[in-house]
Amino acid sequence: MTGEPGRRARARAAAGGVKSKALFRRATALMPGGVSSPVRSFASVGGEPFFAAAGRGARLRDADGRSYIDYVQSYGPHLFGHVPLFVRNALSRAIRRGTSFGAPTELEVRLAGRVASMVPSIEMVRFVSSGTEATMSAIRLARGATGRARIVKTDGGYHGHGDAFLVSAGSGVATLGIAGSPGVPDASAALTTVVPYNDAGALARAFESFPGEIAAFIVEPLAANMGVVPPRPGYLQAVRDLTRENGALLVFDEVISGFRLAPGGAQERYGVLPDLTTLGKILGGGLPVGAYGGSRELMSRMAPSGPVYQAGTLSGNPLAMEAGLAMLGEIARRPPYARLETLGARLEEGVREAIASAGVADRVTYQRVASLSTLFFAPGDLHDFTAAKTSDTARYATFFHAMRERGIFLPPAQFEAWFLSTAHTEADVRRTCRMVGESLGAAFAAPEGGGR
Repeated sequence: MTGEPGRRARARAAAGGVKSKALFRRATALMPGGVSSPVRSFASVGGEPFFAAAGRGARLRDADGRSYIDYVQSYGPHLFGHVPLFVRNALSRAIRRGTSFGAPTELEVRLAGRVASMVPSIEMVRFVSSGTEATMSAIRLARGATGRARIVKTDGGYHGHGDAFLVSAGSGVATLGIAGSPGVPDASAALTTVVPYNDAGALARAFESFPGEIAAFIVEPLAANMGVVPPRPGYLQAVRDLTRENGALLVFDEVISGFRLAPGGAQERYGVLPDLTTLGKILGGGLPVGAYGGSRELMSRMAPSGPVYQAGTLSGNPLAMEAGLAMLGEIARRPPYARLETLGARLEEGVREAIASAGVADRVTYQRVASLSTLFFAPGDLHDFTAAKTSDTARYATFFHAMRERGIFLPPAQFEAWFLSTAHTEADVRRTCRMVGESLGAAFAAPEGGGR
């Protein structure tokens, strides 16, 4: 989209869509903030959200008919782009048989077998309906298995909206957590200790501070909810050793990284196996689903085999199971990882060239692992949330809107990942890199705090 038509399209985007505006007015009267999940509200970047109408491949179309190259991809599940044919066909088959039964299905057994064959640490798996359910259940299992109550998480690590996870760091390196939201009891938050990501020494000090109390350390092996922050060499093995030495379980939250970094997720890529793994996103092919799994001995503690209780009426929903089988089957038949790495490398090269051309290499940082990346409005190599939080979020807001006006949809928050799919083309990537250059110019030309 170049020349006069491109300018007209950007002007329409800047003005905002009439239908999206009307929908947002209706939505705010009916739903808190007008959305079903806070990040969709554009609260972090200002302005009003557009309303999605359809997606196909790498493209998203809004209610006013504007098309975007989409790097949100529903926050990761669309490894092959929006509604690939094999998922559509799978859902068509499933819906003819029924949407929910309240009884087990063969689909669950088949998908469980597929997951166990792909994820190195999983021998048995339990399906749930969301990533939050998966992480909450994994922590309950860890507490039940160890007889301990305390958990440790990383500062900036997001594991869903369970009380144990909506906890912020207090003062000090390894501290008692403080409630990160009204409605989270202080007593619950006090059982969560928060340490910096990429700092095995801080985890060691947490074990020293709470000997015999810690049930589990839960961590994203590749941090993607503070923006993309890769593990330092040796970090994951160090936390594996520490948890084992101290009788605690290691839980890898692979809701985002699972099946995206490799068929076996981050644990395959980095060669470190946890005790429990949580999954979601890609596992459902874009439908609501989650799962947690581990060794046969651990998972046999879950009801009805054991005393640790967890249940869900829609767990193992046949639509999600069929979509999951289609996704994992496609991964096995046509592994996407080489193409995603090629596209990711070209996107990184182009973004870095745009940064250099804009003369802002000392003010922004682009970090990428495989098909996930983040452009931080902060300098340097970022290794934890403290460093990531130095980002100029106002500049990011201006950049986000400049990209959207140019037909590129990025996450409406600085601390989120960009996601590539195999449906993105090299032309999409080249265009995106050009727009990054233009949008960086707009972001740094604007006065500080110049979000929309």
